[in-house]
Amino acid sequence: MGELKDKAKGIANEVAGNAKQAAGRAGDDPYLDAEGRKQERKGEAQQAAGKVKGALGDSI
Repeated sequence: MGELKDKAKGIANEVAGNAKQAAGRAGDDPYLDAEGRKQERKGEAQQAAGKVKGALGDSI
């Protein structure tokens, strides 16, 4: 179950990060753009963790 939870959280963070990046670019706000990139990377890491858990089992 942890696999799906991590993947779902990862997707949500990627979507939120992309939205922040778009808002930051549209509003010429480099801080918001950077926050969006950070959140997108967090989402990518969460998805990777979910894939690892899926491959090894939820015991980790």
